[in-house]
Amino acid sequence: MKKNMFIMLIIVGILFGLVFGFKWIKESMMEKYIAKRLSASVINVSTIKAGYSAWQPQLTASGSVRAIEGVDVTTQLGGMVQTIYFKPGAMTKKGDLLVQLNIDPDVAQLHVLQANEELAQVTYNRDKAQYAIQAVSKQQLDTDVANLQSAIAQVAEQKATIEEKTIRAPFSGRLGICIVSPGQYINPGNKVVMLQTVNPIYVDFYVPQSAIPNLQVGLPASVTVDSFPGEKFTGKITTIDPGLDTSVRNVEAEATLPNPSGLLIPGMFVTVTIKTGTAHQQLTLPETAISFNPYGSIVYIVTESSKDSAGKSILKANQRFVKTGEKRGDQITVLEGVKVGEVVVTSGQVKLKNGSIVAINNSTKPLDNPAPHPVDE
Repeated sequence: MKKNMFIMLIIVGILFGLVFGFKWIKESMMEKYIAKRLSASVINVSTIKAGYSAWQPQLTASGSVRAIEGVDVTTQLGGMVQTIYFKPGAMTKKGDLLVQLNIDPDVAQLHVLQANEELAQVTYNRDKAQYAIQAVSKQQLDTDVANLQSAIAQVAEQKATIEEKTIRAPFSGRLGICIVSPGQYINPGNKVVMLQTVNPIYVDFYVPQSAIPNLQVGLPASVTVDSFPGEKFTGKITTIDPGLDTSVRNVEAEATLPNPSGLLIPGMFVTVTIKTGTAHQQLTLPETAISFNPYGSIVYIVTESSKDSAGKSILKANQRFVKTGEKRGDQITVLEGVKVGEVVVTSGQVKLKNGSIVAINNSTKPLDNPAPHPVDE
C-alpha cells in the first residue's frame, strides 16, 4: 500500500513538473518573441523638454523703402538745353541751378517790355504834372495809370517765363542720372534728372487688421535688407493710415529711419520688425516639433509606459492637440496642450503613430534659435 502511494506521488510530481516546465518555457519564449518584436518596432526620435524662454512680442512685415522727398525734375516750359550745371549722382541743395534752357529770345523780349514800362512811367509822370494844372483830363491820367500797370505786369510775366526756363533743385537731396544733353529740345513735363532726399528715409509696410491693437505711433522699428546681411537699421513708426485696404484688409504704416550712410535706397524690399510690448516668459518649442494638419496641430509627448525584463524603461509617444501662437526664428509659442517639463518629440514624427514605441537619440537636434542666420552669412 505504501509502495503504491509512493509511486503515485512520484507520477503526480512528474506531471506537475512537466506542466510547470511547459508553462515556464512558453512564457520564456513569449517574452523573447515580444522583446524581439519590440526591438524591431522601436523608432528613434529626438526630443526636447518643454520649458519657458524670454519672449519679446513683435510683428514682422515686408516693406518698401521710400524717399522723404523724391521727384523727377522737369521743366514747365519747352526749350533747348543750353547749359547743364550739375554732376550726376552728386548732392545738391534747394535752389541750386541744375539746367539752363535757352532764354536769349526771352531776354530780348524782356528788354522790349522794360522799355515800354519806362515809357509808360514817363508818360504817367508828365500827364500827372499837367493834370495838376488842369492841362489834361482825368480820363487821360487814368489811361496812363492803366498803361503803366499793364507794362509792369508784362515785365513780371516775362521774368517769370525766364525763371521757368531756369531749372533749379526744388529741395536738397541726391541727384540721379542726367538724361538730357546741351542742344536737346525738351517739352514741358519731360524728365531731366531724378532727385531724392534719402536721409532720413521712409519705410512703408502693411500689417493685418488683427495686429492693429498692438500698433501705435512711436513704437521702435528695425529693418533688415538682403543686400546688407547682418546690418540692422532702426527707427520708429511715424504714421498709421486711418483706413484699411478693403481688398486685403490690411492697414499701411510708415516708419522713419535715419540713413546717414545712404545704404537704404528708395524702392528696396526690406523686412520690418516691430516690438509691440515688453518681454515676458513664454513656453516655446522648436517649430519642427509641431505637426500642422487641417484638423489641428499636434505634438508627440514621450512617456514611460512600462519596463522590460532587464528593468529598462519602455517609452511610448502619444499624440496631443496643441494651440500655437507667435513664431520667432526656429521657435514657436505653445499656448495650450503642453506643460513645462514634458518631453516632446522634435524630429522623427513622420514615422510615429499614437502609442508608438520610441528610443531617444539626441545626437542631432533640430535648430531652436530665436534669431537664426543662414550659414553663408
